[in-house]
Amino acid sequence: MKTLRITLEGKTYDVAVEVLGENAAPVSAPVPASAPSAPVAPTPAPAPAPAPTAGAGSVLSPMAGQVMKIKVAVGAAVSANQEVVVLEAMKMETPIYAPAAGTVQAINVKEGDAVAEGQALLTIG
Repeated sequence: MKTLRITLEGKTYDVAVEVLGENAAPVSAPVPASAPSAPVAPTPAPAPAPAPTAGAGSVLSPMAGQVMKIKVAVGAAVSANQEVVVLEAMKMETPIYAPAAGTVQAINVKEGDAVAEGQALLTIG
């Protein structure tokens, strides 16, 4: 019989394993190890808060990514929480919403542009 330490989903278990060919007692169910261990993977960070605004109506990118779609035009009226841009990051599309109602004053990016976290995408006045 051999004893192995196995970590699964952040919990460590000491497990007795029978080596084939040896005459030994049957293996029992896993028992938690006496000493706690560090988690295998870090706990995911909580979801980020809505992007802060740099100016009166700047809409900032909450992450680095690529602009997939711009859903408004300069001069268009937008309402609070209206989808204005779609970003792609890590093969996932993320909608970006207007923080407040107003009129689109400027669009600082174009479709296909790579953007950095915190970069101003457009301005709503």
